[in-house]
Amino acid sequence: MPDQHAVLSASSANRWLNCPPSALLNAIVPDKATSYAQEGSEAHLMCEVEIKKALGILVDDPHGTLQYYDKEMQECADDYRDYVMAQLAKAKETCQDSLICIEQKLDYSRWVPQGFGTGDCLIVSDGTMHVIDFKYGVGVKVPAQMNPQMLCYGLGALDTFGDLYTIDTVVLTIYQPRRAHIDTFTISKDALLKWAEEVLAPVAKLAAIGKGEFSVGDWCTFCKIKGSCHARAKVNMSLQNCEWMEAAALDPESVAKMLAEVDGLISWAEDFKKEALDMAIGGTAIPHYKLVEGRANRTYADSDEVATVVEKAGYDPYEKKIKTVTAMQKMLGKNEFNELLKDLIVKPQGKPTLVPESDPRPALNAMPEDDFKDEEE
Repeated sequence: MPDQHAVLSASSANRWLNCPPSALLNAIVPDKATSYAQEGSEAHLMCEVEIKKALGILVDDPHGTLQYYDKEMQECADDYRDYVMAQLAKAKETCQDSLICIEQKLDYSRWVPQGFGTGDCLIVSDGTMHVIDFKYGVGVKVPAQMNPQMLCYGLGALDTFGDLYTIDTVVLTIYQPRRAHIDTFTISKDALLKWAEEVLAPVAKLAAIGKGEFSVGDWCTFCKIKGSCHARAKVNMSLQNCEWMEAAALDPESVAKMLAEVDGLISWAEDFKKEALDMAIGGTAIPHYKLVEGRANRTYADSDEVATVVEKAGYDPYEKKIKTVTAMQKMLGKNEFNELLKDLIVKPQGKPTLVPESDPRPALNAMPEDDFKDEEE
């Protein structure tokens, strides 16, 4: 049987809580190392180092050995350190014996078979325990409210420190600096334990043995078998039988129904095609299909040699182009970027986008298509 920690990790709890059978299926698929994961690990290390230094703990500065270290990473680590130290100071106002733990091992196996993980930062006091999780990703803002990963960490922290401190409130914070996102959710100890007994433990028991119902939703995003999942394929392929598609033309109500499904359909189709390609590359024959060489653009065999030859011929082989706003901020760091360029950055009006009513952005009035032609040209 696969390692239970990999099966029921806190980081994947949102997926296996919603789709229990996916746990065992994901566990047998090897993890793929990515640059994003490595960058995130290095940012977490810098955060750990900066907080320990602030606490007076001797620690080696590792930034010279990090592949992705830059000014942005350092500023994010500094800002995170300042936030954590401010929370510690606040806790000590009411409890001088407040405890701070960095990269704390947490065991929540009382509710989840062999469930354990690592909390980025815990601040434990009489009355309140604060669990802080650092996220370096920029793709999606991670919410704190009823976040299963954070709830599992909260349970592990309660199990570790609940006998040392009188805790009645658990505060869960997602700190995501590259999205300017700090989100905090507060839950009572009793409510957290009730969720653990009534929701977490029963589903974890099913997930650990591959039982339960498959379910399709946004938790599929990081699922390793999302391209080959039969349940996801069934849901998306069933859209071709939608009764509103029988009309000669779609009316607004039909459009609304289809819009609610189409993003998931496109995402699934891309994942499915990638899965099929991977199968073929791996040697599996797909009936009626074959592997061919795709189109490729011309490129230089040796850019330096090309530059030398062209310069000798009396030409300038280089073009000078200013960095993008994102690349410039990454080079300068957030603070220096704001200091130097704050008044030189503008944000043009974006093209209209159709989104659900739940989107927080204000609605636009209908406007002529010509208003946006310049952007397209």
